[in-house]
Amino acid sequence: MNRNRSIVHMDLDTFFVSCERHMDSSLNGKPILIGGTSDRGVVASCSYEARTFGVHSAMPMRMAKQLCPEAIVLRGNSGIYTKFSNAVTDVIKESVPLYEKTSIDEFYMDLTGMDKFFGCHKLASELRHKIIRETGLPISFGLSLNKTVSKIATGEAKPNNEIRILYGNEKRFLAPLSVKKIPMVGNVTYKALCDLGVKRIHTIQEMPIQLMHKVLGKNGLVIWKKANGIDNSPVVQYHERKSISTERTFNQDTTDVAKLKGMVVAMAENLAYQLRRGHKLTACVTFKIRYSDFQTYTQQQRIPYSAMDHMLIPVVLGLFKKLYHRRLLVRLIGVKFSHLVEGGHQINLFEDNEMHLNLTNAMDKMRERYGDRAVMSAAGMEAKTISRFNPFNGEPPPLLPNRRR
Repeated sequence: MNRNRSIVHMDLDTFFVSCERHMDSSLNGKPILIGGTSDRGVVASCSYEARTFGVHSAMPMRMAKQLCPEAIVLRGNSGIYTKFSNAVTDVIKESVPLYEKTSIDEFYMDLTGMDKFFGCHKLASELRHKIIRETGLPISFGLSLNKTVSKIATGEAKPNNEIRILYGNEKRFLAPLSVKKIPMVGNVTYKALCDLGVKRIHTIQEMPIQLMHKVLGKNGLVIWKKANGIDNSPVVQYHERKSISTERTFNQDTTDVAKLKGMVVAMAENLAYQLRRGHKLTACVTFKIRYSDFQTYTQQQRIPYSAMDHMLIPVVLGLFKKLYHRRLLVRLIGVKFSHLVEGGHQINLFEDNEMHLNLTNAMDKMRERYGDRAVMSAAGMEAKTISRFNPFNGEPPPLLPNRRR
């Protein structure tokens, strides 16, 4: 383990709520719920005041309002949150040479070697205060020798504070904490560990690594290493990806409308899944069609930020309907999502309801396990393959971070 590494994890506290309070100070100190306001809506974010009533993100809004009847419910504005996120990113970009933006409100920074000039803790603390001063948003950070310990430290520092874990103190810091604090330990894994009588990290630290492997497979090995403060994963330089697209050239030109619509749906569905897997949203949908005489037409439409099938597919089909001329043979069709932003699936909760959210999550889990085309809507089943797929301009999308807000 490299004892010279200095990795900072920064996380904006209750980000959506903080943005709303920055714009309206009368919300300060009050329980706030942000998300879908219908009976089937879902909580995207909630204030610490609301959390004391047992409310948490991804909870049905109906249940949240029952637990906290006096809460102020806001629908939220993804465009405003994106602007605040970009403002924070700009401050970090000016101050740190190597940073990774893993979501709309979460960052890793590698300050290794900078202690020779500034002192890493001093630099991180000054950066935190600069973000607060320039954006008006509360933010917390953890500093240690790796990403895992720093992320857990940030959780312990909240709200609006900072923690530094000195080299050699990683295991001691982690030991008394709940195993739920370990990144990648979700509800299913937590229940499996509880069934073994494992509730605190120190218990995992005392277990043989072979036992963790036997009980939880490869995940058990990773969890054991994280529990012992071992994580050599690098901070990956952040690059904004602008678009994601796919095209299909038919072996034989066609006027089969059912076939064309099926392919359009399949393309939109597949790209939407890639967005969610890459933790991104699109604000612009483009459809492209080329006829047998090589005449090519494209049309685009701006939309509210989304990565959900039921929001994107109707837009793509609408553009197809505008551009498709009957009796003309079609050679190629294509779909592109652009104006991408980081930060993803929480924002979609403003527009989505429990049914859509649960269905999409279930389908995505099946795709992750069995492949992108393992499950699809009936309308897209005629499309056996989707060729010339271009995810994020040739770059593989990052895995969706394990988010617990």
